[in-house]
Amino acid sequence: MNAFLKRVWIGLAATLIVSLAAVVMPDQVQIGDDGRVHLGAPASTPSVSAPAPHPEPTSPPLTREEVDEAIATAVRAAGLDAEQGKSTVPAGSNLNRTGWTAIREKAAAQSEMKAICADLERQGWVLNPNPNGDTADLSRSYKRGGWYLLVSTRGQSQAPSNTLSDSQTYLTMTGLQLNLSDIPLPAVTVRIR
Repeated sequence: MNAFLKRVWIGLAATLIVSLAAVVMPDQVQIGDDGRVHLGAPASTPSVSAPAPHPEPTSPPLTREEVDEAIATAVRAAGLDAEQGKSTVPAGSNLNRTGWTAIREKAAAQSEMKAICADLERQGWVLNPNPNGDTADLSRSYKRGGWYLLVSTRGQSQAPSNTLSDSQTYLTMTGLQLNLSDIPLPAVTVRIR
């Protein structure tokens, strides 16, 4: 039984990692409708309806503290108190990850997310559209200085259902520092069952 549970946990971890990679790096990781994962540049040309990623202007690498400050500034620009939410990664525990989350009323969360996104763009963060998951009302992905930042209002599945009322949702910002430019990604197809 332990071997079976170990395989289940490994499968769940692999699925989570691949899903997160597809959100953060849509130009390098694609998940097909049939569950196949394709690594590397897309084999086919992107559809006309999917916006192409904007080229990132040359910007110096950011530190985690600078990303934390960008998050706090964007939250304040949306009219929120950053202290009402909580950091998703304790300070000093992981220099390549950061985030902030707060429980918000669904009616206000989308407009707050739009205000946060507008401020991130004002700060120089570049939209990094994810054709497999970004929607203007639920999530947007940005990049700057080696960091990827996902702003989302769809976090209800991240906590037990008794945490949120029907009128509430999570407003979440998740930052990851990824530097894969030195690592060539081969075109590989993997089938997840």
